[in-house]
Amino acid sequence: MEQAEERRRQIVRMLEGERKPLSGTEIARRLHVSRQVIVQDIALLRAGNRNILSTNKGYLLYQPQEHPKFRRTFYVEHGDERIEEELYTIVDCGGRLLDVVVEHEIYGQITVDLIITNRQDAREFANRLREHGTRGLNALTYGRHYHTVEADKEEYLDLIGERLREKGFLAESLDFGRKVCYPSF
Repeated sequence: MEQAEERRRQIVRMLEGERKPLSGTEIARRLHVSRQVIVQDIALLRAGNRNILSTNKGYLLYQPQEHPKFRRTFYVEHGDERIEEELYTIVDCGGRLLDVVVEHEIYGQITVDLIITNRQDAREFANRLREHGTRGLNALTYGRHYHTVEADKEEYLDLIGERLREKGFLAESLDFGRKVCYPSF
């Protein structure tokens, strides 16, 4: 029991020391346990109110910044061929793309943390989709999905909305009851 608790403390320390997500495989390698043990430990840490995000690149300890951030949800629509362009549009305007959300008619709301903060993150994400022959989550909803975007200034979110609209990414308001913040132009 004490050994498991110490291992979970080590996991938290590892995540606190990382700025980028850390894969379950890497954590397991460092602690000389199986990846499944790490998955279980992460679940227990989350149950104990540790704010650990599971991203497509690994685990990340979410630590709120001291200065306030601004957030907006954008309702967008596009096919897989424009994923990278959409991500670049957001990060080039000063945004951090936190997640992708789809409202599926059978499964309900599906949310995946992405944490894409720059062009390199966007390129890596798009490359992984291509390399694995995987379609984006938006494929479940005919291209329509939501992104929560965070920025240091409200003006950046306005600019992101403007650029998304110019490029034809913003979808018509069909928000399935989800509160969506659209920029007013």
